[in-house]
Amino acid sequence: MAEPFAETLLRWYETEGRQLPWRQTRDPYAIWVSEIILQQTRVAQGMDYYLRFMKRFPTVELLAAADEDEVLRLWQGLGYYSRARNMRRAAQQIVAMGGFPRDYQQIRSLCGIGDYTASAIASFAFDAPLAVVDGNVYRVLSRYFAIETPIDTTAGQREYKTLAQKLLPLSHPATYNQAIMDFGALQCTPQNPVCETCPLNTSCLALAQRKVSQLPRKAHSTKVRHRYFTYLFLFSPRRRVLLQRRPAGDIWQGLYQLPLIETETALSEDEVRRSVPALECRPVVSGLVHQLTHQRLHADCYLLRVASEDDVTIEGKWVELSSLDHYAMPRLLTTIMERAVTLCLP
Repeated sequence: MAEPFAETLLRWYETEGRQLPWRQTRDPYAIWVSEIILQQTRVAQGMDYYLRFMKRFPTVELLAAADEDEVLRLWQGLGYYSRARNMRRAAQQIVAMGGFPRDYQQIRSLCGIGDYTASAIASFAFDAPLAVVDGNVYRVLSRYFAIETPIDTTAGQREYKTLAQKLLPLSHPATYNQAIMDFGALQCTPQNPVCETCPLNTSCLALAQRKVSQLPRKAHSTKVRHRYFTYLFLFSPRRRVLLQRRPAGDIWQGLYQLPLIETETALSEDEVRRSVPALECRPVVSGLVHQLTHQRLHADCYLLRVASEDDVTIEGKWVELSSLDHYAMPRLLTTIMERAVTLCLP
């Protein structure tokens, strides 16, 4: 069954595969950048980030020498910022090695690179006979072979990896890996897969068993944590805003933000007024919801015009209104800042 399955995917890929810039190169650095960006990001969103990143850092040496704040600023809006930090650290490792490693184990040893990414780089850059298993591959294999084993278990991951490796055609592993990933992204989609025109529909076990919508399975459900953030946009007569860095050990580590009060429930406007002496207190946003993978943030923000920067005892850095876009912030904050700055303009 392996050969017809692979051959069908390769034929489908010839006509339906996506033309993407990182597929037009064997440069392991460019492929690595694309893989890291796309780890938690759809291709449509990640494309512009990839092009901007490669324009600013066309070589691994330039990335290794870059300031972390600049890398984070370029990454702003992509989320999962540890990816950007790890890329910079890994770039420094690569430069110390004298160049991008070709061996899977050496690639795997780089900061922030796991089994999937190491396999993808080795396959796409060096045609190594290694199967890649991402969310798309899990879905295609689970449905085609009607595999019930949950994909979020050690046993499941081992089973899928073994199967994927068995199906891999050794004559052109890179093309096949791209084909099955694209097939999952375009044909065998999470919702509303196009089964009617699927070239595998006559042999897909999930379709025959009417289980397509039920696969792949997960053993654990995601528990969502609710957090309530109240941001303070402290604006001084010098037209400056107070910023702070996010602490280590939490989301958005090292990025900039407005002073924040986190509480079990949303603060009232009166409570905010009592927290900081100000000439004026007015809401900027109320009840803005920002969804992360395991967290739901409920954000409010208040504009507080202070009489003097010296009156503010909150630690932070006063920044010119016109310079705010030089500081890397999470997407939630950029949305809030845009509205707050508008209120401050004459």
